[in-house]
Amino acid sequence: MSAELAEHDLPEYADVVARYQPVMGMEVHVELGTATKMFCGCRTEFGAEPNTQVCPTCLGMPGALPVVNEAAVRSAIRIGLALNCSIRPSSVFARKNYFYPDQPKNYQISQYDDPIAYDGYLDVPLEDGTTWRVEIERAHMEEDTGKSTHVGSATGRIHGASHSLLDFNRAGVPLVEIVTRPIEGAGERAPEIARAYVTALRDLLASLDVSDVRMDQGSMRCDSNVSLQPIGSSEFGTRTETKNVNSLRSVEVAVRYEMRRQAAVLDAGGTVVLETRHFQEGDGTTTAGRPKETADDYRYFPDPDLGPVAPPAELVEELRGTIPELPWLRRARIQADWNLSDEVMRDLVNLGAIDRIIATVDAGATPDAARSWWGSFLPQQANTRSVELSELAISPAQVARVIALVDEGKLTSKLAQQVIVGVLDGEGEPDEVVAARGLEVVRDDGALQKAVDEALAANPDIVEKIKSGKVQAAGKIVGDVMKATRGQADAARVRELVLAACE
Repeated sequence: MSAELAEHDLPEYADVVARYQPVMGMEVHVELGTATKMFCGCRTEFGAEPNTQVCPTCLGMPGALPVVNEAAVRSAIRIGLALNCSIRPSSVFARKNYFYPDQPKNYQISQYDDPIAYDGYLDVPLEDGTTWRVEIERAHMEEDTGKSTHVGSATGRIHGASHSLLDFNRAGVPLVEIVTRPIEGAGERAPEIARAYVTALRDLLASLDVSDVRMDQGSMRCDSNVSLQPIGSSEFGTRTETKNVNSLRSVEVAVRYEMRRQAAVLDAGGTVVLETRHFQEGDGTTTAGRPKETADDYRYFPDPDLGPVAPPAELVEELRGTIPELPWLRRARIQADWNLSDEVMRDLVNLGAIDRIIATVDAGATPDAARSWWGSFLPQQANTRSVELSELAISPAQVARVIALVDEGKLTSKLAQQVIVGVLDGEGEPDEVVAARGLEVVRDDGALQKAVDEALAANPDIVEKIKSGKVQAAGKIVGDVMKATRGQADAARVRELVLAACE
């Protein structure tokens, strides 16, 4: 029976979970945000020209020896501690032997028997307010591979390609792989729990500031292992591993599809093949990759060029003290403290604005003001500039300073927007932008009175309306004055002067 099935060949999801119990295992690879690679001094910037961030060590040249990146080890320990893992007093690097063109040494330096972190758990928040404990088997350090680009293939994969290009910039970038124990008993909620786990893990890693966790750029990649166990059976089914799923939604879709596909295979009397599979973003299906290796196939042995990693107990305790409050617990506290609705909080989380709002408040702004800027104008600027909110060239402290200038009456909201744009354009600090652009609110009553008199003289009909008691007509005069002063007048003071002149 073909492993590739059309939608009409698949059983309904409700029928699948009525007859089978899904068992999942999640493997998440996280590129660490270190300045240099795991075992050499090459830079790690994303998007650099191909093969410009390489050296004899990460290219696997004879005689080039690796040296462990201390910053990467510290990050790995912090990840392990945040996942409630034990930290191994002495962990060992091993060689994982296999041939792929994007691994120039023909082996990967990883950890096998002695990972740096083991036996942990993460209590994952679900949308209904409950939690699901996912047990962590291990979190180990390794190096990333290079990147292959298959040219001429309709699918972007090697099949049908005319030739392939190799970029080794990513080869050697520090990785931590986080492996769960089998997730059992999830039933129909298995896809939801898979997505919730990866979401929580992404948020946790972001709060640790150990990675930018950009799934779209590959700095966080998820492999989902799925098998089906007939209800009443005590034995696991054969699993498949869907590789490199690169969005939270896709994690859920891939698990759900693979459950339905495997059920169709089993229902037809077929056998699920132990293999890797590729997720197809276009239609939400998976397709066969290659037969899945076992540990024996990789012929692990301790890397003779690297000694054990033995962090002192004092260092581990020092790093334990740097673990922040869990992001979802902090969000719940902030939501209660600021009296935000679930809808508003969800929108701010989806924007990636919560941490920036908190930092802006810490810098002296009120929660409402900080939320207003990071929840509206700044996301608009990010969209206009085609960048993520986190990539905008403005800090929470700078936003807080702009808010302070508004509170002090030195800027109007419109002028403040111009200041924000100036900072984003690299014109300096907020006060420097105000001075350079001449944006400070005009408070000189003499200058304001002159502008008011000119506006009144140009609108005698409006003056008569105001004098007859239609004070709302003063808005036209205020608007003209604001236009004449390039928005730098204090609108409230202008209104006072207009009404006084028409008494």
